[in-house]
Amino acid sequence: MASTFTDLGLELMATGENAGTWGTKTNANLSLAEQLLGGFKIQTLNAAGAGANTTALAIADGALTGAAQNRVIILGAVSPQAITGNKIVTFPLLTETFYFIKNSTSGAYTVQLKAASGSGATVTFSATDKGYKVVYLDGVATNTGVIEADLSGAAATPGGANTQIQFNNSGAFGASANLTYDGTHLLIDGEGDLRLGDNTGAEYVGIDAPATVSASYTLTLPAAVGSTSQALVTTDGSGTLGFTSTSTFGITTGKAIAMAMIFG
Repeated sequence: MASTFTDLGLELMATGENAGTWGTKTNANLSLAEQLLGGFKIQTLNAAGAGANTTALAIADGALTGAAQNRVIILGAVSPQAITGNKIVTFPLLTETFYFIKNSTSGAYTVQLKAASGSGATVTFSATDKGYKVVYLDGVATNTGVIEADLSGAAATPGGANTQIQFNNSGAFGASANLTYDGTHLLIDGEGDLRLGDNTGAEYVGIDAPATVSASYTLTLPAAVGSTSQALVTTDGSGTLGFTSTSTFGITTGKAIAMAMIFG
């Protein structure tokens, strides 16, 4: 049985094959593995005339010569390379891996990264983007996609203004002036309510402020739970709550039962 090769060109030798050359081939595999992990390649782009000329990045089975068998790829030249039209750079199909790509070209032209064929996703350096991109190849059989991992930090830019709490807004960071936190206080503004849902997720108990509050105030809960037949009342006129026996208000247990029967 003859050797087979991985999608990235490593040789998989069959039992009993390559007698006397295993060492050479194993060393070649190790060198290729090293190159795949951290290899560096300067790839000159096809610049013959104007137009979207294509440069194919190849994988060479069992060899170190494939441009796509390097982790870091410089497109153009260190100098950089002057191009005279928009360019296309292709990657092999079926390969699931990632690359660090530098656009080292000059000239107001785009450089598009895509699979050798199919209709998978593509990534494009704009005419003014001479920076770096990290791209992931998803390895889909006939439509391998090239997908960018954003390094700009734009995806992490908070939504809204300072102190506004972040939430998922259709896959992006969102915020609202009615939901803020200043490091000490959480504020639900605009007469929004705090909703405590039941275990089905269908119903909730909401707590909100009245439409108009004459002056801001805070209710402070008791330090411990009350006893049977106690009511929650203000204890100091300043918003501190405590449990007090209903008998304090002249309401006996019998009266409480009668009132419950009358008023429901």
